[in-house]
Amino acid sequence: MTTLKNKVVLVTGASRGIGRATALKLAAQDAEVIAIARSRIDLDKLSIEASQRNLCITPMHCDVTNFDALNGIVQRIVQTYKRLDILVNNAGSIEPISHLAESDPNIWVKSADVNYKAVYFGIRSVLPHMLKVGRGIIINVSSGAASSPREGWSHYCSSKAAALMLTKMTHLEYADHGIRAIGLSPGTVATDMQVAIRASGINPISQLSPNSHSPVERPAAIIAWLCTDDAKEFDGSDVSLNDERIRRRAGVS
Repeated sequence: MTTLKNKVVLVTGASRGIGRATALKLAAQDAEVIAIARSRIDLDKLSIEASQRNLCITPMHCDVTNFDALNGIVQRIVQTYKRLDILVNNAGSIEPISHLAESDPNIWVKSADVNYKAVYFGIRSVLPHMLKVGRGIIINVSSGAASSPREGWSHYCSSKAAALMLTKMTHLEYADHGIRAIGLSPGTVATDMQVAIRASGINPISQLSPNSHSPVERPAAIIAWLCTDDAKEFDGSDVSLNDERIRRRAGVS
C-alpha cells in the first residue's frame, strides 16, 4: 500500500461522496487529513468513523466560497502542523439543474461559486506556503462536463471548464517551483449529485441506471495515486477514471 505518512492533506467537500471517501482513503495511508465542509452533522459522522478506525482525520467547518474563512483554515493548519503538503479541491455543486432561460441568476452564481471560485480560493490559500517550502500537490476534482456541454448544466459545465483552466494555469506558473497541479474527471459516481441528476430528467446522464455509477472508493483510490510520483507525468492535465490506462496505473479495477 502506498504510504502518505507525515503528509498533511486538506480535503474540501469532505463530509459526503468523493470527498468523504478520499479523506478516509488518504488517512488509511497514514496521512494527517483535515476534512472541511459546510455540514457539521456529516462532519461529525465522518469524525466518529475515523475514530473507530483509528484514522487521523480532523473535521473543520468551513464555507469554501468564503476566501477569508478558507484562508484562515489554511493558516491554522500550517501553524498547527508546520506543513501542508496536499490540497484536494473536491467541493462541488450541480443544483439546481435547469435550462438557461429558466435559470435563477442568484442560484446559478452560487453553484458556480462552489465549482470555480472555491477552487481558486483553495489554490490561492495554499500556494504561498507551498512556494515557501518548494513543494506541494494540488488536485482539483474536475468533470467530463468541463469539455462536453450537457443540457441543463450551464452552471456546472462552464464552472468546471474554468476550474480545469485553473489546473493548467497553476501548472504553467508553478511547476518549476515544485508545485504539482492535476485534475481528476471521475465520471459518474454514486453520490447525492447523481440522485439530483436523475431526478431532473434532463439530458442522457439522468437516464443512466444507478448501477452504472462508480462507487466513491474508485475516484478516492485514483486521487491517492495522484499524490504519488508515479502520476507526475500527468501534471497539468485532467486524468479520467474512464481511462483504462489510468485505472490500471492506479490499481483500480
